Amino acid sequence: MPRLRRRLACCLIVILASSTSPALASDRAFPFDRELMLDASPMPGTKGVPILEIDANGAVSIELWCARLHGQANVGEDSISIVSGPADPAQCAPDRQSGDEKLLAALAQMTNWRRRGDIIELRGATTLRFHLMTN
Repeated sequence: MPRLRRRLACCLIVILASSTSPALASDRAFPFDRELMLDASPMPGTKGVPILEIDANGAVSIELWCARLHGQANVGEDSISIVSGPADPAQCAPDRQSGDEKLLAALAQMTNWRRRGDIIELRGATTLRFHLMTN
């Protein structure tokens, strides 16, 4: 009887582990085709913050403080590199243009990423935190 209980317990553990592993895997997977909002306060006179979206094919859309642009990303298990294309021309205040330049420079230096639930951290010379948009 104890032997049967041990086998039953082992089977139960295997079943529970296999049923929760897809949830764990999706919690660790890079959120392709989802909007990621920069963890920052809006600049004075604005309501929005920069948004990054990386498609499964590596195409990147970046909405900065002022400009919008497209580029290409290479995302690995925990690595990332982002190459941005030219920005669409936009007329903005100097502080917003400066914010765009700083953010683009930081994105170009990203080498790794990590996911913790709805938070995505891009790491390089600095760390940028993004929130998954849930609406």
